[in-house]
Amino acid sequence: MFEKLRGALDTAITKATTKELNEQNLSDAVWELQLVLIQNDVAVEVAEHICELTKEKLLGTRTGRLQNAKELFEEALYESILEVLTPEEQLDPIEYVKENAAKGNSTSVLFVGVNGTGKTTTLAKMAYLFKKEGYSVVAAAGDTFRAGSIEQLQKHAQNIGIRVIRQDYGSDAAAVAYDAVAHAKSKKIDVVLIDTAGRMQSNKNLINEMKKIARVAEPDMTLFVGDALAGNDALSQAREFHDAIGIDGAILTKVDADPSGGAALSISHITGRPIVYVGVGQSYEDLRKFDPKWFTERLIEGR
Repeated sequence: MFEKLRGALDTAITKATTKELNEQNLSDAVWELQLVLIQNDVAVEVAEHICELTKEKLLGTRTGRLQNAKELFEEALYESILEVLTPEEQLDPIEYVKENAAKGNSTSVLFVGVNGTGKTTTLAKMAYLFKKEGYSVVAAAGDTFRAGSIEQLQKHAQNIGIRVIRQDYGSDAAAVAYDAVAHAKSKKIDVVLIDTAGRMQSNKNLINEMKKIARVAEPDMTLFVGDALAGNDALSQAREFHDAIGIDGAILTKVDADPSGGAALSISHITGRPIVYVGVGQSYEDLRKFDPKWFTERLIEGR
């Protein structure tokens, strides 16, 4: 996991610390570090920010003992990446549902993203997680466009043991979402998970439809589901969805197959919203709560 970026960062740090970390050498080192980050799907502005933070932490450091230079650089880079991955606004879906349920309220979660990122499967994984925590769950088949989408959701629901609120293909997705939320409130169901059709962030008509779903359903939480393997494309998608309706957090799928980790670094910093979960496999149990320390430790060789 993240082997490509981990190896590239270690090479860059080793090269940078073969000489004393004076200001000129440090400027050259962070420039090479920036190139490594960009080549591994980290957005340019994010790579620049990480390098500036790293340089600031190292400025003033003077050491002629080369055996310590690499450790100093690794520590500064570790702290910088951790800072980027830890936005001011945090989100714990389980705690959010717990607090709402204690007040007798349902929690509605809207899943958005482009085609093929695994929204429906991710929704099912979250349904499994909530049920495991003891909460009642209902799903809304809001993807009324893609052939087979409703059947896919129903199959997951059958496996997990939850109900699906659905209408026919071609129906108003906003109406489906509204019905599911109303059903949950009337039946005292703790969680409503709303599936949506995948839509390219450049398709304004579909984006407007998504805005309607959000306006009608009034979800408590909107989660962007992105493919970690998409790199900078995942970043542009997250930015567009955030600008359109405002996301509260992100879930990255296929992290177990991601050799770089660039998307995670970029999305969190650009949107200012946390990554709440990562998908690390195909089974319902393969949804891991995202831990910035866990992620950062896998990027820095010496950690």
